[in-house]
Amino acid sequence: MKKPFERVVEEHAATVLRVCRAVVGVHDADDAWSETFLAAMRAYPDLPDDANVEAWLVTVAHRKAIDITRAGQRHAVPVADLPERPSADGLPGESDPDPDLWRAVKALPEKQRQAVAYHHLAGLPYREVARIVGGTPEAARRAASDGIKALRTTLSLKGATTP
Repeated sequence: MKKPFERVVEEHAATVLRVCRAVVGVHDADDAWSETFLAAMRAYPDLPDDANVEAWLVTVAHRKAIDITRAGQRHAVPVADLPERPSADGLPGESDPDPDLWRAVKALPEKQRQAVAYHHLAGLPYREVARIVGGTPEAARRAASDGIKALRTTLSLKGATTP
């Protein structure tokens, strides 16, 4: 029989806090600790009776600490002065060093273009690409492969290099 959750918190609170401090630092540790126990409280009823509760809590704490670290990296960074001119980064066009490449990418069938962009440009695994565009990871892999092959063929005819 499992202990009441309040007892679990009493027994493992210090360990979880140490893990959070080690992973995210002192300033964000309290938030990670709170998020850990909120998530644990929701999942605790489904935890098997023979589970290693401390290891489970440390795993939850690790994941929550990573979430907080990632969220912190996504926050906007204030700057004193804005750039004088807008950046063209990520905007294919005439200012690109290889406009032929962007035209070739644009000419790909939609699924191939998406698979190439999401996997090769954004770095997503094929299972995530499949989740976005629909289909299976294998189909996403095939679409990306076909897209890259088409790009190589198109660009080699023009004498350009391929990605």
